[in-house]
Amino acid sequence: MQWNNWNEFLAMGGYAQYVWPAFGLTALAVVIEVLQVRAKRREVLRSLRAQFESERGDPQ
Repeated sequence: MQWNNWNEFLAMGGYAQYVWPAFGLTALAVVIEVLQVRAKRREVLRSLRAQFESERGDPQ
């Protein structure tokens, strides 16, 4: 598909009502996934740090 101007591109050949919401939802899902992974990583690192500190303090 070839577009001659931005309006044609944004109209997506008459399918803009399907394309742009799908694009938006996909972008939203990716952002949510990244935020969840970052939060989980922080949680795991915090847990590992606490475990390390507790094991380090135990005499064995």
